[in-house]
Amino acid sequence: MIRPCRQQDLEQIWDIINDGASAYKGIIPEDRWSEPYMTREKLHSELEDGVVFWGYELDGALLGVMGVQNVLDVTLIRHAYVRTSQRRCGFGGMLLRHLEKLTTRPVLIGTWADASWAIHFYEKHGFRLAPAEATEQLLRRYWKVPARQIETSVVLFREKGSENLAIG
Repeated sequence: MIRPCRQQDLEQIWDIINDGASAYKGIIPEDRWSEPYMTREKLHSELEDGVVFWGYELDGALLGVMGVQNVLDVTLIRHAYVRTSQRRCGFGGMLLRHLEKLTTRPVLIGTWADASWAIHFYEKHGFRLAPAEATEQLLRRYWKVPARQIETSVVLFREKGSENLAIG
């Protein structure tokens, strides 16, 4: 079942993010990796900045989480992770489809340029890569990320609804 996450889910959210993010170790630039990948303080900061997490729950346990954040005129998909043991079961796709239905705004997704499996996942679900010349502008406008992360990230979008974003 897909449901909004609650305050009492924070520890599970944190655990799922760090478990799922383990796939990035050795893939993303070394200077962008940390243990844990996301600290509890960073998770709280993301919530304070308006990221709302939804989860896929089965038998009382969260198996995957995905955040949404409305920024200016778009909705960002943020921190999309599934427990390592539950990958390739369709939970991420179900969460993504559900969250897309919750907004009428264009949806943007940022991820690491070297995370080919993540890019493929989003492309499989109808998103496409923004041209390189638009990526930096989009990341600076809609995300709060350091310059180094901008250099090493990509943005994905859907054609439908993104006409006014000057993506190209």
